[in-house]
Amino acid sequence: MSEIAVETAATVTGPVVSKSPTQLAMARFRADKLSMFSFYVVVFYVIAAIAAPILVATGVLDPFTPHQDLIDEQSLPLHPFGGISLEHPFGVEPRIGRDSLSRIWYGISFSLSISVLATLIAVVIGVVLGIVAGTSGGWIDAIIGRFIDLTLAFPQTLMLLALSSVAVAFITTVLNVPEGPSAQFVYVVSILGLFGWTSTARIVRGQVLSIREREFVYAARLLGARPGRIYFKEILPNLWAPILVQFTLIMPAFISAEAALSYLGVSVRPPTPTLGNVLTDSLSFMSDNFTYFIIPAVLIALIVVCFNLLGDGLRDALDPKSGR
Repeated sequence: MSEIAVETAATVTGPVVSKSPTQLAMARFRADKLSMFSFYVVVFYVIAAIAAPILVATGVLDPFTPHQDLIDEQSLPLHPFGGISLEHPFGVEPRIGRDSLSRIWYGISFSLSISVLATLIAVVIGVVLGIVAGTSGGWIDAIIGRFIDLTLAFPQTLMLLALSSVAVAFITTVLNVPEGPSAQFVYVVSILGLFGWTSTARIVRGQVLSIREREFVYAARLLGARPGRIYFKEILPNLWAPILVQFTLIMPAFISAEAALSYLGVSVRPPTPTLGNVLTDSLSFMSDNFTYFIIPAVLIALIVVCFNLLGDGLRDALDPKSGR
């Protein structure tokens, strides 16, 4: 051994610790301050959403009780800045006087529930069709590709407006879902999930086209593995990173979509609050009670931006070819 090698070996103190790809990805993610801030904001929103029904059941939050004594003759809050006070930190709702903090907090729970369930439906459909299309190829891939194109070309907004009453009636009568907010909730989740899977399917298909050429897939086929095993035992475990990133990027899109559907009148309707219908209701009082409009608008913008930044951070951290 040369003298340089001896000196170099002598300077090494302690064992060399190897890191797994997951540990390396987590280290890259923690080094990104903006992604970590977004992660903490998202965790805060999730905890608030989980706690909201408990706080409503225990009486800490009261999103339904009117306070007409806090409303003047013009249906506006008596106190300035939308009726903000120690008792009502976000003010009170115009015309009815319900507590804005309680309604917005409870609305976060409904909006996140809608987006999470719809995202799960979209991701499951997209992953299954993407894996089948990428692995099978041929006419199966062509049919799934044309189905994706047909779904993208479908006039979703127009059909949502035209079929909302019929679909809600079907959900109520056939699926035995209680009429009202529950049926509207199921309708919005179903529509967002059934029309939001196309981007996931295309991304998964592109990843599968690369993975299916690897040796372990060939080995599974030579050993007589059935297509189902190849799909979900060999290929799916290698797709968790793009699926996780896609999940965090679809959720904010569905939160914004729920707000848009509320504006069109086909989402969950008051008195059950969501961030979308609270924001929609505030548009009528934007000039007279700007506080009532700006608070839900800022909350929606913040959660959408943070989910997008979290998705971008995860994508950079999980990509071993990242330039970090």
